[in-house]
Amino acid sequence: QVQLVESGGGLVQAGGSLRLSCIYSGPGFSSSAMGWFRQAPGEQREFVSAITWSGTNKYYADSVLGRFAISRDNAKTTVFLQMNSLKPDDTGIYYCAAKRSLTSTRPPDTAYESWGQGTQVTVSS
Repeated sequence: QVQLVESGGGLVQAGGSLRLSCIYSGPGFSSSAMGWFRQAPGEQREFVSAITWSGTNKYYADSVLGRFAISRDNAKTTVFLQMNSLKPDDTGIYYCAAKRSLTSTRPPDTAYESWGQGTQVTVSS
């Protein structure tokens, strides 16, 4: 059974940075695409970023392109989200998700099989 545990959230001023981590426990990390999603208060959960199983292909929402960077360490079964130049609109709960996939394309947002509990990110203006 796969378990995902996020960490690294917190309160930061606009313009600041945070680095989120997601530790994957269980089989199959190296054959899984990983994604980050977020949910702002009163809003639906939205895609932020994804990385394919090999780390070769990375995808970003337009709203974070150029500011966020996703990476993974297969030896440590961990995926990271480096968030720079944070804005108040980046506030929300950030979730890590996993999808067994050996393709080089981004999985559909509804295809992820495992989800973490989330970590809160709050950006003050």
